[in-house]
Amino acid sequence: MRIATWNVNSVKQRVPRLLPWLDQRKPDVVCLQETKLTDDAFEELLDGPLGERGYEFAAFGEQAWNGVAILSRTGLADVVKGIDGAPGFPDPNDEQEARAISATCGGIRVVSVYVPNGRVPGSDHYEYKLEWLHALRKMVQADPDSTVVCGDMNIAPTDEDVFNPEAYEGHTHVTEPERAALRALEGVGLHDVVRDRWPDEERVFSYWDYRAGMFHQDLGMRIDLILAGDSVSERVRAAWIDRQARKGTGPSDHAPVIVDLDEAPDGDIGPVVPPASAPAPRGAKAKLPQSDLTP
Repeated sequence: MRIATWNVNSVKQRVPRLLPWLDQRKPDVVCLQETKLTDDAFEELLDGPLGERGYEFAAFGEQAWNGVAILSRTGLADVVKGIDGAPGFPDPNDEQEARAISATCGGIRVVSVYVPNGRVPGSDHYEYKLEWLHALRKMVQADPDSTVVCGDMNIAPTDEDVFNPEAYEGHTHVTEPERAALRALEGVGLHDVVRDRWPDEERVFSYWDYRAGMFHQDLGMRIDLILAGDSVSERVRAAWIDRQARKGTGPSDHAPVIVDLDEAPDGDIGPVVPPASAPAPRGAKAKLPQSDLTP
């Protein structure tokens, strides 16, 4: 089974990239984030093209923001939208944002997540992020062994997962409370299968800002993760980031993460495909572009 996760940053804009990618990589299960479409609009856009390729799908979306989905060619059962006990925003008692969907695919409980950004450390949105992660951990804790949590975690697990830790000082994604929340999630029995496969000295990123040539210099972050329970992680034969999908015309700012269970039809091809065109040295002092706040 091939499982992939991809923050497409608007599935409507990414259809010309998504469908050929499905044909090329042939994933059995795909978790999507930032679909930015209501459920009806997602179905209208993709029901035909996905059906032709043998995929069932379940989506949980909203207009213009957020949105998650699961595509599967190995069955799609017991679909749950949202996370029991997760807060809303800005009022915790509000209806949940479209940030999580789960289903059973081929005997594996698959969870597609788009973790809140956090915006500014110490802000209301930052506290919301930590509370949301706590709710996710409680959900996964009920049965972690056959669970896979896939998605944009909006957290770089360690300093090795950013091109230069100094560039991110004062920003979200790298603070100790966020990383502690991620460690607590993994602590219920999940394995970061890409990092397990590629040691810390390997430069493995999944997100690069669109601006300032960040991608071509490989000045990025690893914030898109696949976290697998014991019975799933034992089956991993390859785990890698499809950097090829970040190249060319009209890409997302994220690259897909791909994990092969039981067999690796493309071989154990490495963390990036292909290498950066003009890689900056490790610890490059490049400054971050002034990024817009995202949900």
